Amino acid sequence: MLRDIFRKLYPFAIFTLPSPLPSGKGGGEASRAVYLTFDDGPIPEVTPKVLAVLDRYHVKATFFMVGENIHKHPDIYRMVAAAGHSIGNHTYNHLKGWRCTYRRYLRNVSRFPVETRLFRPPYGKTTLLQRWLLARKGYKIIFWDILTRDYDARRTPEAMFDLIRKRTRPGSIINFHDSLKSNERMLAVLPKTIEWLQQQGYELRPI
Repeated sequence: MLRDIFRKLYPFAIFTLPSPLPSGKGGGEASRAVYLTFDDGPIPEVTPKVLAVLDRYHVKATFFMVGENIHKHPDIYRMVAAAGHSIGNHTYNHLKGWRCTYRRYLRNVSRFPVETRLFRPPYGKTTLLQRWLLARKGYKIIFWDILTRDYDARRTPEAMFDLIRKRTRPGSIINFHDSLKSNERMLAVLPKTIEWLQQQGYELRPI
């Protein structure tokens, strides 16, 4: 299966959480846990709207933030943290690992202004050496098993929702983006996604 082949190419990466992370957080003996994640924020135009939706449904999620955006919008970062959501490192400048030396990449990751062991590579692209070194430094490298592609203008909310319904399993990690590119499509499908997941008996957890 293509998905299994892809995972073998990415050792040291976590695609689903059917069992606890090594740190003991997330997953668990659980039941039907699913994890909503948001990449690329925080930004004032989108992130507060995401927070409002999550609050309406009493849901916690994980935000993989760009360090530079935290420095630009510290008040929005504080809103996310104060609401009890998990924070992950998405590099300082949204770097594509395949275009970086491992030294430059790790330096950029280390500039992230918030203490967290959760890490998601922008574009999902890192070299094997970068992943190995990050894992040695204690990072939990979090990928996803459902990529909504909400950043793609050709992607409709209906197609995104259909994908989520077809592919969600216990332990699924769903990838959204709180970015300008994703804004309208993501916000159109997010409430429907949460309602459907809750109707199916899934528990929505932060990582």
